[in-house]
Amino acid sequence: MWNTAFLVLAASLSVSLARPRFHPLSSDMVNYINKMNTTWKAGHNFHNVDYSYVKKLCGTLLKGPKLPIMVQYAGDVKVPKEFDSREQWPNCPTIKEIRDQGSCGSCWAFGAAEAISDRVCVHSAGKISVEISAEDLLTCCDACGMGCNGGYPAAAWDFWTDQGLVTGGLYDSHIGCRPYTIAPCEHHVNGTRPPCTGEGGDTPECVAQCEPGYSPEYKKDKYFGKTSYSVLSEESQIQVEISKNGPVEGAFTVYEDFLLYKSGVYQHVSGSAVGGHAIKILGWGEEDGVPYWLCANSWNTDWGENGFFKMLRGSNHCGIESEIVAGIPK
Repeated sequence: MWNTAFLVLAASLSVSLARPRFHPLSSDMVNYINKMNTTWKAGHNFHNVDYSYVKKLCGTLLKGPKLPIMVQYAGDVKVPKEFDSREQWPNCPTIKEIRDQGSCGSCWAFGAAEAISDRVCVHSAGKISVEISAEDLLTCCDACGMGCNGGYPAAAWDFWTDQGLVTGGLYDSHIGCRPYTIAPCEHHVNGTRPPCTGEGGDTPECVAQCEPGYSPEYKKDKYFGKTSYSVLSEESQIQVEISKNGPVEGAFTVYEDFLLYKSGVYQHVSGSAVGGHAIKILGWGEEDGVPYWLCANSWNTDWGENGFFKMLRGSNHCGIESEIVAGIPK
């Protein structure tokens, strides 16, 4: 009896010893991941940053309300081996853009505003190119959740079809009706932006007017969705949706090692869950035989591969394939 208990204890100890615990954002974790010789490389994206700030970035409430599911096709369909929306629709500049959510858990609003901007362009055959305002969505959608303290991607797309969204560019850009008002912060030690902390980050007010000097007026600047929907969590359904209609919003569980992503195809190696995070998925491909989704993050261009990253595709890794939402512009 004693022997069995001892063996169980020894086994559980060996499992916990096999995966050492590191301080998030530490050089020890970076070195551990890189020694594992996995499908991606780790490095420091956040040098001089409170961990509370990083936790705040993951503002997506997972497994929330669902939109009706849109089935794209029945039966087998051939999808290309690789696809990149930036190359497919070169006349749509927002597809290449990386935004910065600042010290606010507004990723749910960013993933939506980014993909909606792209789709307005794609569905107008490149004739309408606007930046849809993440600020308008973050501050005015009460049903979406708690603003900077987290929200639901599905509710964001629903709001677009129901209430519409105005235009608005990056912080201090003075582009569009309601540009983003939360300042980016400095991920690196030497830089011109303010330091990143988990403090502040209160949700700005919903202001139903454009910034001074912009016309048309707020109500006339709105863009609406015709439909919004969930995409089945099947790899080929997601691929058809992106290649037919443009980038989608996805969400997944962020683990501590994701914060250290530099290049390659991310898959979870080390660390515990930080929270839910929403991003834009704009394509797919293979790297050294490893299938991936091509994604745009909203943590500025100094994170990852100039703001982009690749995530393991086809196994619902970290839940990436189970939270896809999209819609068609009016």
